[in-house]
Amino acid sequence: MSLERPDELVFLPLGGVGEIGMNLGLYGYGPPKNRKWIMVDCGVTFGNQAETPGIDLIFPDIRFAEAEKHNILALLLTHAHEDHYGAVLDLWPRLKIPVVATPFTANLLAAKREGEKNAPNIPVQVVAPDGKVAFGPFSIEFVPVAHSIPEANALAIRTPAGLVVHTGDWKMDKKSTTSGVTDEAKFRSLGDEGVIAVIGDSTNATRPGHSASELDVSQAIFELIKSAPARVAVTTFASHIPRIRTVAEAALAAGREIVVVGRAMERTVQVARETGWLDGVPEFRSTDVFGYLPPENALLLLTGSQGEGRAALARIAQDDHPEISLGPRDRVIFSSRTIPGNEREVNRIINNLIDRGIEVVTDRDAMVHVSGHPRRGEMEEMYSWLRPQAIVPVHGEPLHLFEHEKLANSLGVTCGKVRNGQMLRLYPGAPEIVDEVPSGRLFKDGNLLTLSEEPVRERKRLGFAGVVTIAIAIDNRGDLAGDPEIALSGLPAEDSEGEKFDDIVHDAALDTFENLPRNRRRDPEFVAEALRRAVRAEINVGWGKKPLVQVLVVTV
Repeated sequence: MSLERPDELVFLPLGGVGEIGMNLGLYGYGPPKNRKWIMVDCGVTFGNQAETPGIDLIFPDIRFAEAEKHNILALLLTHAHEDHYGAVLDLWPRLKIPVVATPFTANLLAAKREGEKNAPNIPVQVVAPDGKVAFGPFSIEFVPVAHSIPEANALAIRTPAGLVVHTGDWKMDKKSTTSGVTDEAKFRSLGDEGVIAVIGDSTNATRPGHSASELDVSQAIFELIKSAPARVAVTTFASHIPRIRTVAEAALAAGREIVVVGRAMERTVQVARETGWLDGVPEFRSTDVFGYLPPENALLLLTGSQGEGRAALARIAQDDHPEISLGPRDRVIFSSRTIPGNEREVNRIINNLIDRGIEVVTDRDAMVHVSGHPRRGEMEEMYSWLRPQAIVPVHGEPLHLFEHEKLANSLGVTCGKVRNGQMLRLYPGAPEIVDEVPSGRLFKDGNLLTLSEEPVRERKRLGFAGVVTIAIAIDNRGDLAGDPEIALSGLPAEDSEGEKFDDIVHDAALDTFENLPRNRRRDPEFVAEALRRAVRAEINVGWGKKPLVQVLVVTV
């Protein structure tokens, strides 16, 4: 009698659950020891100097996927937002699995590759926005949905166990088609087919009602551009082609020339033109003509809405951009939302602009941005179409997942709760955690990919309390061969009583060494640790902070 369990359908998120960003999910089918997998999305999240100094990009820990790569049949990309496809160039060389994407996503990935040094040449299977592909036991249908980027898709994943719907990022926008259409008839037909589970977007589960329409934004932006007394600058996400089209049409109606600033924006606009998403919109102008345009005829379209220090908007706000300058009577429109964690950087740019007499308009002042994610009313409507047996909240922080769970409970639908690294069985039976695998964060540190958080923690300590370096030499009798060499970085010059910290460190190191047992002085590791502890404690007495203390001991 075989003890092997029957074929199972499982969902295993490695990123994007319990957090916003770095979305990566695996679907597995088969017996536990011989599953075949597909991967959905491969996203990135961004570091910041306060929490992850020196780290720009953070990826999901894919150790499990690497171990199973011979069983992973394909990577399917739902759309081209960085939190869904931004890790592909860095992580694909570790997997080398087939990649499937719609035309816009595939072209944007290719353009991104061309802009990065030593990026891998990734073959991509291009599928139509409503196309189908099959890999082993999986048959996957791309289902277009409305979102803030072209060709966003839900995935209808069919297996011998039944149908699962992975929503990806989506919303309903019944007023406008510029962001795509979430097709009620299509989703109702999936519901008629029978849905085991919906793996669903939780981003706006805390918010009641329905998200506003892109049409509402277009009307507000049209009025703001039309009424502006001088130059206008609009900053938005580079990937938000529907918004870029809205701005372009409003600018043209107001008789303004559009100047594009920023490499990411230029790259995305070019891909949008190649794939037909900007058909009918005249070519934009380059930055070298900006200074020659009359103020009432100039409109800037630029990156930097999240406060990125190297983006065009930050440099313009500090008046150090080589080609672009704004001043009093000019208007800057933030057609975006501030991603949590970026508030300080965005506010710094806004304050710099205001200090220079520039008018700033944000979503606090006018309807200049709407979310690309569904509120609870839209989620309820979607679930009424799909009628799933279970709902699995993903794509959100714990609060969003909790509110999504409450919604599922209110609808009388079983909720499958899962976090990164937990394997959730979807079939047979009700959703249940059946295994756990390594998960976490993979840091891009310069050119290196590392799982170690220790360098980041040390950098945070350095930023908070500086570093003290001590070098001493010991002879074969256990005596000092010379005066200690001491270097301080990031510490105050002296304590509250006027004693120099150089002297405090020097005296603490000598006193500690002289009080060590002579037979232990020949042990470099013992000496280094004793001096490190003593110096750190002595500095804390005079300063109230404990710096990073490094002690180098050499024997001569």
